[in-house]
Amino acid sequence: MKFINRKYKIVALAIAATLGSCSKDFLEVEPKGTALEENYYSNEAEAYSGLVAVYDVLGKQSKGFENMVTMMNAGSDDHYAGGGGATDGTGMQSFSNYSIDASTVPASYWNDFYQGVFRANVLLEKLPEVPMDESLKKRFIAETKALRAYYYFELVRLFRNIPLITAPIETSEIYNVEQAAPEAVYAQIETDLLEAIPDLPLKITNPEDEAARFTEGTAKAILGKVYLYQGKNSLAASTLEEVNGTPGGTSKYGYKLLDNFSDLWVIANKYNSESILEVAHTDKSNADWGNWGAGDDEGNSVNIMVGPRNYSSSGGPDYVSGWSFNPITQNLYDVLKNDPRFDATIADVKALKAQGLADYSPGYLDTGYFLKKFMPLNSDTSTGGGASALNYKQNVYVIRLADTYLLEAQALGAQGARAQALLDAVRARVGLPSVPVSEDAIMLERRMELAGEGHRWFDLVRTGRAASVLADRGFTPGKNEIFPIPLKEMENTQIEQNPNY
Repeated sequence: MKFINRKYKIVALAIAATLGSCSKDFLEVEPKGTALEENYYSNEAEAYSGLVAVYDVLGKQSKGFENMVTMMNAGSDDHYAGGGGATDGTGMQSFSNYSIDASTVPASYWNDFYQGVFRANVLLEKLPEVPMDESLKKRFIAETKALRAYYYFELVRLFRNIPLITAPIETSEIYNVEQAAPEAVYAQIETDLLEAIPDLPLKITNPEDEAARFTEGTAKAILGKVYLYQGKNSLAASTLEEVNGTPGGTSKYGYKLLDNFSDLWVIANKYNSESILEVAHTDKSNADWGNWGAGDDEGNSVNIMVGPRNYSSSGGPDYVSGWSFNPITQNLYDVLKNDPRFDATIADVKALKAQGLADYSPGYLDTGYFLKKFMPLNSDTSTGGGASALNYKQNVYVIRLADTYLLEAQALGAQGARAQALLDAVRARVGLPSVPVSEDAIMLERRMELAGEGHRWFDLVRTGRAASVLADRGFTPGKNEIFPIPLKEMENTQIEQNPNY
């Protein structure tokens, strides 16, 4: 996939790195061997490289150790943090057992998304003066606004009380920036998306070069989620209806449920008809331990993280030996054990070991159940440069059609013929009969359909169920619905800590 192309990305990343975080250490990084930002963006190629740099932050979902998928899984009732021990990934462990505080929350969940915001702000300031085709310029501006909206959506639902910065600022100004009301942040997100939608393409017409880029459907799917998170259910339902089209059919954007659920996890099946927003990964970035998580690595880190430790096959599946993060809880196993999606979702390595077909070393809080959706086989291992563990090429869905079907059904109040049809379509795809639509039925379906994809914790919080479901994990209502703000961000700034931290 040519859009994530390192030859365009290097200069823009170096420039944008100086603007990428509210913390002093990050701001004082100097660009070395690159054009200064004030002399950049003088032509279409440079504008394109800047756009790629804004897109690059989407990789936060599944690149590096501190990725969104494994972190958000760890805080849900479907997984434990796992890994090698109680201190293996302190941030993830502290989120999983709800001891998380300002000193243990990984700062990257704040810094990385603000890096995306700041890169977008710079590009939006520069694009109007770039000599290039005007229609293409409008598309670049629309993509940048939609990306900024998405990064702010991640920030506001993770931290709630965040600064709202919509233009480039000087280093000295960052220390006087105050937090905005969440309502103001959501209003800006809506504005960016609504302004972006008219200038985004209806569909990608050149998949070889542009498959990962935003379309009108992508932006509307995000907007529908944004409305739903604010309780604007009628707007959410009407927006998501445009994305979804007729349940079970093909929408005007070309979205359609795959016939086989298991095909979603075929590594070669990138940018399929169910994919609305997808993170691109490649085994060609030569990522190694020295640059892992630094932004120029393009491999999927979830793959190596969720596999069982010291795994070996004696006739069983030839899984890659991994680091045993995100072991699946007994509760999720019991929910899925009779569901047709079980075999594509959960690898019962404990059973393989009992049958003499495989062996592994139990990790921390081991259950013997692993997240099969992201468990590669040895035949999937990169043969390119760098560390093979860091160069898996499975793409990761951020939003897919089954997700938006079920979100729309919730926005419809979990009642009525269309909500029933949306729920039925998701179940029919895996051969399950209709069940009466209700909030509980939709939440259960989301849990089974989207298991391990990083949605469960957000679903519990936004529906007010987290306090009861996660009580045995130490979840404190009025506190743990959001992350604490990293300690570094409050040093010599106007940033105030979130309540009860």
